[in-house]
Amino acid sequence: MTSADTTADSTAATRPAPHATHRVANQPPERTGVNEYLDHPVLREAVHAYGGAGGEERLVEAGALVGSARFQQSAELANVHGPELHTHDRRGNRVDEVEYHPAYHEVIGAAVARGAHTSAWAEPGPGANVVRGAMFSLFSQVEPGHACPVSMTHAAVPSLRHSPGLAAVWEPRLLSRTYDGTLAAPGSKPGALVGMAMTEKQGGSDVRANATVAEPAGPHGAHLLTGHKWFCSAPMSDAFLVLAQVPGPDRTRTDGTGRNGAPSCFLVPRVLEDGARNVFRIQRLKDKLGNRSNASAEIEFDDTVGYLVGEPGRGVRTIIEMVSRTRLDCVHGSAAGMRQGVAEALWHAEHRSAFGAHLLDQPAMTAVLADLALESEAATLTSMRLAAAYDAETPGERAFRRLATAVSKYWVCKRGPHHAYEAMECLGGNGYTEAFPLARRYREQPVMAIWEGSGNVIALDVLRAMAREPESVEAFEAELGTTAGAHPVLDAHVARTRRLLTEVAGADVTTGQAQARRVVEALALALQASLLVRHAPSASADAFVAARLGEDRGSGYGVLPRGTDTRAILARHRGQ
Repeated sequence: MTSADTTADSTAATRPAPHATHRVANQPPERTGVNEYLDHPVLREAVHAYGGAGGEERLVEAGALVGSARFQQSAELANVHGPELHTHDRRGNRVDEVEYHPAYHEVIGAAVARGAHTSAWAEPGPGANVVRGAMFSLFSQVEPGHACPVSMTHAAVPSLRHSPGLAAVWEPRLLSRTYDGTLAAPGSKPGALVGMAMTEKQGGSDVRANATVAEPAGPHGAHLLTGHKWFCSAPMSDAFLVLAQVPGPDRTRTDGTGRNGAPSCFLVPRVLEDGARNVFRIQRLKDKLGNRSNASAEIEFDDTVGYLVGEPGRGVRTIIEMVSRTRLDCVHGSAAGMRQGVAEALWHAEHRSAFGAHLLDQPAMTAVLADLALESEAATLTSMRLAAAYDAETPGERAFRRLATAVSKYWVCKRGPHHAYEAMECLGGNGYTEAFPLARRYREQPVMAIWEGSGNVIALDVLRAMAREPESVEAFEAELGTTAGAHPVLDAHVARTRRLLTEVAGADVTTGQAQARRVVEALALALQASLLVRHAPSASADAFVAARLGEDRGSGYGVLPRGTDTRAILARHRGQ
């Protein structure tokens, strides 16, 4: 052996071994292989309480599907690889197509196959809207973007029924559970999804300012539409409900009786009966904060074929039921997002340790988690109670849902973003990364508060219902009366709310509008507290009433009244 060999052996013997710095420890396992329905006792109990027990088997199956690793991966891929617009093919022909990742089609196809869109119309009866709402919520919990066309398809059915001829052609397709993401003539594929294009850049929520014009063009209510739409949701849907003005004899835009600014409703198919593409120019896709898997577009009509739905000049009335049902789905979607936040935060806290104990066992974290769970429970009960109101076609329930849908849409959806942030914070740095679902959820929650009427629009709609439909206030108060005397703090809040309603009803317009949000918040909290007193265990009900209505309440999550039984609250939301 040479001296050089000896030196080499000596160096090798004294060189330190590399340190193992990538040993993974104290990280929670993947939250997969769970059943999102069975592991959510609040939803399951509410489904049974409101007549949906007949859908149990279907909901259990769907809960396992959306809790699987495969479905969660598809949800992630659908958001990472968002929709892409192709205005022209490579030869220069206008095509106006939006391409989605296959994972998006997989998600929406699974939701449609299980009736998350229109099962309540296809299988009407006691509990039908409750089961459909729960199914919609399960899919929305894991991938919310696809829920937009699913919701609009459900909500379009009552609007189409204003024109029986159109409904006879389109409703069977809307009720179909076969999904095909391609564009085709109405008779060439069994299923269809419906989107909507209402708002314009100069009007927004003021749809009476719409400038799109519809010229009569033949039998069966055919018109040619020319104009633009600032927000078109899900532009690859098979058809759209659209608002447009029909010019009167003097060429001014009227409803045919001389009143200006009264738009009509039209059904605009993407593909016509003969297989030709309708003129539907997609100018660009919106670059949105969230809702990334779903496309929203600016579109132009240029002699685009549309069919009148309902009476001329009564477009707003024609779509009002659609608006109501999409607002209901905003409540379902926000509640589903809250459940995702609670489930992910609890999972992390159960499996992550710091300072010698699991996060779940540390009082400060326990209080935050319990408070988030209370908010989720209140939102879930609210969404299912509203769904039940759409099942019971009695005058009292119709009046109740008129006011309660707007009140709940305002409050539950507005609570969503802050709830998502707090849940995300529970995961620390992991929560802030796109590798975990709560960053996506945080970006998603605001859309439910903005879509179908942002805060002021909804609050003013509540005032409108109070003034024009006093029976809705009576029905709402009757709902609160079911828990009269059950909890003194709730009784005191209900009494204050009634005084506020009387005060606002007698006020001038300016004063009333200035108090609109206060009225809606008071009504929403009264309803949620009443629902928890009726349906939740005493630990949850007492904590919610004290934390939201009592004197010992805080302004942020985790500031719970002294003596709150946080363990009992969390055991319920962990499925124990």
